Parts: sequence; structure tokens; C-alpha cells
Amino acid sequence: MSMSIGEIKPGMAIIYNKELYVVSKCNHVKMGRGAAFCKAKIKNLKNSQVLECTLRDSDNLEKAFIEKRKLQYLYCQGDFYHFMDLQTYDDLIFSKLQIGDRDVLLKDDLEVIGHFHENSLIDFEFPNSLDLKVMETTPGHRGDTVKMGTKSAKLETGLIINVPLFININDTIKVNTQTREYLGRA
Repeated sequence: MSMSIGEIKPGMAIIYNKELYVVSKCNHVKMGRGAAFCKAKIKNLKNSQVLECTLRDSDNLEKAFIEKRKLQYLYCQGDFYHFMDLQTYDDLIFSKLQIGDRDVLLKDDLEVIGHFHENSLIDFEFPNSLDLKVMETTPGHRGDTVKMGTKSAKLETGLIINVPLFININDTIKVNTQTREYLGRA
């Protein structure tokens, strides 16, 4: 089903040139003369390539339906990450290439939101924050406060972030999944 460029909004999934994209940014332009157009920044959901393009009504655009379902991370075997669909209990597999650098946020039994297009898994998103245990860091000293500085800490998933000086080994902390920064103690 074709769509008008006036319907394009950030966050919308579209099919452009027979590829699935999500719109990151869009700017609708209507000149005094000539046809309206939309300058858009779109990201390919299969290979993560980002394009900046000018879309016109004459372009063959279709609105894509993205279904969201809860998934649970199970385990990693070699270069493959296994998830379970919590509705159908199907085993879904992502490759190391599809996961990218997000593997340092995966821990056993973590629930994520899977994005499906035409019943095939294309991507997933993390919750806004995760509770992770500190595995390695230098010991804190009495009197250290939040304002005095930070030190690096290795978490249970392998992620290394900066934490306040008072955080010790075996403490559980909250981590922002988008910025990968310390939020506070859990």
C-alpha cells in the first residue's frame, strides 16, 4: 500500500526500494512552486546502513508493519545468540554480526523487545536500564563521595564503565543501556 510523503514521521518503518528502513529524522519542505518533498535520514534494518535522501510522492514508499514481542535471552553458543519468544516459545537466533557491540549488555534470562517484520526477527531493543553486578574494580576508601571522582569497573557481562569511587566488588548497580553509564545503586 503506497503512502504519501506527508505521512512520514520519525520512528516510522517504511519500505523504500524494496528494503526495510526506519525513519530517524525527517524534514517536510513545501516550496512556493513545485512539488513538496521530504528530506529524510533513514536506517536500513537489515544491514544498519544509514542513508540521507530526498523523498517525493513519486517514490514508491510503503508503510511497513513492525510487530513487537517479548523475548528472553537464553545463551550464547559460538557466534550465535539464542533467544526465546515468550508467546510461542520458539528458539530465535541472532548472529554475532547482528548483535554487534550490544553483546556486553546481554545476561541470562534478560527480557528484551523483539522487532518482527513479516514474521521474521529483524532487531531487538533493551530495557532503559539494567541491574548488573560489579565483578572487578579497585577497592573504595572510606570518605570517598560521588563528587570526588570515578574509577573503572568490569561488570558481570564484560562491560567496562566508570563508577563512583565508593562502588565495590559484588555491588549491584543500575546501568543506562543507551549511554552505557552508571545510574546508581540497585
